[in-house]
Amino acid sequence: MIRIAVQSKGRLYEDTMSLLAEADIKIPSSKRTLLVQSTTFPLEVLYLRDDDIPQSVATGVADLGIVGENEFVERDEKADIVRRLGFSRCRLSLAIPKAENYNGVEWFQGKKIATSYPLILRRYLAEQGVQADVHVITGSVEISPGIGLADAIFDIVSSGSTLVSNNLREVETVMQSEALLIANKQLSDDKKAILDELLFRIEAVKAAEDKKYVLMNVPTERLKDVIAVLPGAKSPTVMPLATEGWNSVHTVIDERRFWEVISQLKALGAQGILVIPIEKMII
Repeated sequence: MIRIAVQSKGRLYEDTMSLLAEADIKIPSSKRTLLVQSTTFPLEVLYLRDDDIPQSVATGVADLGIVGENEFVERDEKADIVRRLGFSRCRLSLAIPKAENYNGVEWFQGKKIATSYPLILRRYLAEQGVQADVHVITGSVEISPGIGLADAIFDIVSSGSTLVSNNLREVETVMQSEALLIANKQLSDDKKAILDELLFRIEAVKAAEDKKYVLMNVPTERLKDVIAVLPGAKSPTVMPLATEGWNSVHTVIDERRFWEVISQLKALGAQGILVIPIEKMII
């Protein structure tokens, strides 16, 4: 059995639960239980605040954790980054009142900056040679300039709408963040084996993201031309049809290029194009 710490609520919680479900790791829903065991995998989930996850993994309270990179870096705990998960993306940025005239990072010299991420901010300011007063605050950081508590803020930005609603503008992006799978540095061999199986399932889920399985009928004389424009995982599968002079071609296409490629295939004579979503992909 391996224990994984995850955020107890919010967007990261939802993305994490979705990933586990797609990996066929079923977790009984229980709002009041902090520790829940999977019914389909040797794993139990420990629900914690996001800022408690790095320490819980570093100290061995949990074997694994899924946590935002921003929290992992800020807490500076000793744990291994096993995999970047690619969801719950955001950034940590400096923002100032819209009316201020910004001339570069030196603007922050001698200013008071409100933040929930003092470690990351102090490191950044030191790298830039800027001395500022870092004011640590938890929650509602964005209102600080408006009530005279600070001159600027350093906080998470996703869409930027919160900044706009508080008459602030983003001026410096200090770091990009995404969800990380982290692990205790002293996992037993048995737990490493479970982690390997978990990673195998995660890789299969992530490999299938934004991919489509495409089947089409192609005239034999246009086969080489069609294959030349297919961005398949390795090479397309080609099978002759019962009708002479025609072939069935199967491949995987990245959704971002889907319409561009489909238009080219139609122009080359492909017919009966069938598009199927992919749940898992073992590479």
